[in-house]
Amino acid sequence: MNVAVFKNIKLNIFLILSFIIPFAVYMGTLAPSVTFFDSGEFLTATASLGSAHSPGYPLFLMYAKPFTWLPLGNIAFRINVATAFSSSLACLVVYILTTSLLKKETLLKDDRFNRISIELAGLAAAFSFAVTPRLWLQSNHDKPYPLLAFITAVIFYLLLKWQEQYREGSERPSYIYVCTFLAGLSMGVHQTIVLLLPAWFLMIVMTDWRMITRLKELILTTAFALLGFSIHLYLPLRALSKPLLNWGDSKTVDQFLWHFLRKGYPSEPPVRDMALLWAQIRAFNISREFTWLGAVLTIIGLLYLWQKNRTVFVAYLVTVAAFLLVIAGYFNTPLEVIFLTEEFFTPLYLLTAVVIGIGLFTILRYAILTSRLPERITAPVYGVVAVLFFSLPAALCAVNYFENDQHNNYIAFDYAANSLRTVPQNSVMFTWGDSGAFPLWYLQGIERLREDVDLPHTPHLVFDWYIESMPRLFKESNLRKFDLASLGPESALRIAITENIGTRPVYIDFSTRYSVEFKEYQPIQRGIVYRIRKINEPSGIPDVSMWDNYSNRGIMEKLSFLDLDTGKAILIYANSYLEVGEFLAGINRSPEAIMMLRKAELISPDIRISADQVRTRYGLGR
Repeated sequence: MNVAVFKNIKLNIFLILSFIIPFAVYMGTLAPSVTFFDSGEFLTATASLGSAHSPGYPLFLMYAKPFTWLPLGNIAFRINVATAFSSSLACLVVYILTTSLLKKETLLKDDRFNRISIELAGLAAAFSFAVTPRLWLQSNHDKPYPLLAFITAVIFYLLLKWQEQYREGSERPSYIYVCTFLAGLSMGVHQTIVLLLPAWFLMIVMTDWRMITRLKELILTTAFALLGFSIHLYLPLRALSKPLLNWGDSKTVDQFLWHFLRKGYPSEPPVRDMALLWAQIRAFNISREFTWLGAVLTIIGLLYLWQKNRTVFVAYLVTVAAFLLVIAGYFNTPLEVIFLTEEFFTPLYLLTAVVIGIGLFTILRYAILTSRLPERITAPVYGVVAVLFFSLPAALCAVNYFENDQHNNYIAFDYAANSLRTVPQNSVMFTWGDSGAFPLWYLQGIERLREDVDLPHTPHLVFDWYIESMPRLFKESNLRKFDLASLGPESALRIAITENIGTRPVYIDFSTRYSVEFKEYQPIQRGIVYRIRKINEPSGIPDVSMWDNYSNRGIMEKLSFLDLDTGKAILIYANSYLEVGEFLAGINRSPEAIMMLRKAELISPDIRISADQVRTRYGLGR
C-alpha cells in the first residue's frame, strides 16, 4: 500500500515547480545564521540532538539533524535550509491536494485544456501558500510549523484516497492506519496536531461510520497511533546521554510528564474583555495572509466543496472551529504574546490555500460557461488562464518579499557575539528573555565562542533540572537549599550573584538590567551588557573601547526584515549608545558623548528627543 498510495501522482513539470519555485524563493531570502525568538535554542538542540523547550519537539530535531551535515554555510544556515525544505514540501502537497479534489472536473471537450487548467489551479494554490507572510517568515529560519503543515496535508491526502477507494467499493483500512501513525508521529513536531483530529474523525465517520464499530480496526488504529507517538522515547533516551541542551531533563517519568505537559509555563490567564477576545480570534486572519481577494476565493472554493465534496467542506470548518475554540477560547493568550499563537494556524492556512485554488478553478469554469471558446484552445487562452490564476500569488510575493527577506539578517548573531566579546575571561553573565539568551547558547555551544563564560538564564533558576545542568556554576550553590519555585527568579538571581561576585566577574544583559530591581548591587554599563559591582565599590571610568570592535550589521544601515525582537535588539543598541553618551557627558568627555548620541539617533531616530534632552542638560552641541 505504501507504494500504491501515491501511484496516481504523476511526475510532471507542475508538480516539480510546486516544490522548486518555493524552495528557490526561500533560499534567496534565507537567514544566514541564528535569529531571535526560539532560533538559537532550536539550533543548539538540533545540532546536539538534545531537547528543546516543552514539549521537546523530538521529530523536528531528528528531521533537521541530517541537514547539519550539508557541506555549506554554518550550522544555523544548514538547519534553516531544513525548514525551507519542509515548507517547500508543504507547498508541493498543496498542489497535490488541490489537483486531487479537482481531478474529475471537466471544462471543455479539450482534455489537454482540462488537465492543464487543473494543474495550474494546483500550482497557483501552492504558490499562494508559499508567499503568505506567515509561512514565508517561518521558512527563512528554523521553525517546526512548516513540517507539521506538511504532515497534516499528507494525512488529508491519504484520507481522500481512502474515501475514493471506499466509494469505488474497495475498503482499505490501511490508509487509516497510516494516518493515525502519522498523527501520533507529528505530536513530536507540535501538539496542535490534536486540533485536527475532530476533522479527520468526521471525514471517516461521514464516509463509513461502521469504521468506529469494528474492534479489530479500532485496536490497530490505536496501536499505530501509539507507535507514532513513541517518537517521544527520544526525550528520555537522549536525556540519559546529557546532551548540550537538555531542556526538562526527561530521564524520569515525572520529568518527562513535566516536560511533555508543559508544566514549566505560567498558567495564570489574563482577565479577558471583548477587545482581547477579538484580538485572539483575529490571530487567524485569512485576509491578512491571502488579501481580501484570497478571502473571497476561499468562500467561492467552500461553495464548490459544499456541492462536490461535503466531507472536506465540513472538515475545513470543523478545523477552523477547533483551532479558534482552543487557541482563542481555552488558551486565553495575553495580548502581548498573541503573535506567538499566529504560528499555530499554519496547517489551517495550508488548507485555505487548497480552497483558494479550488475557488480560482471555479471562477474559470464560470468564465467558460459564460463565453464562447473555440473547440481547439490556443495559446492566448492559456495565457489568460495563467494571468487569472497567478495574479494572486504574484501580488502576495511582491507585497511580502521586502519584509521577509532575511538573507542579510546577522543582527541576532552579532548581538550575541558582541555581548560575549564584551565580558572578560571566566565571567558569569545572567540573561533574561529567550531572545537575549538563545543566540548566546548557539554561539557558545555550537560555534564554540567564549566557552569560558557561564550563561545562566535567570527565569530557569527556579528549576532543579536547570541548576543541575550547570555544575560548574551551581554544584555547591545555596540555590539547592531553597524552594526556588516560591522564591521566584529574581530572588534566585540575587542569591546566585551574591555567591559569585567575590570570585568571578559578574555581568547581566540589557533585559536583566531593566527587568530586576537591584538594591544591594550597582549595574555598570559595559557596551550592551552591564557589570555588577557592590554598592561601595568604585565604579571607575567607563570602558568605551569595545564599541569600536562591535559588529553592527543591520544596525546602522536598515534591514528590510524587522520582526518584534529584532526591532528590540536595535533599540537596545540605540539606548546603550544614549546611556553611555549621557555618562560621558557627565564626566566632561564631550566629544565622545556627542559621537555616542549621534550614533544613538542614527540607529533609532525616535530616540532624538531623549538625546536632545541630554545635550541641553550638559550644554552639548550636535
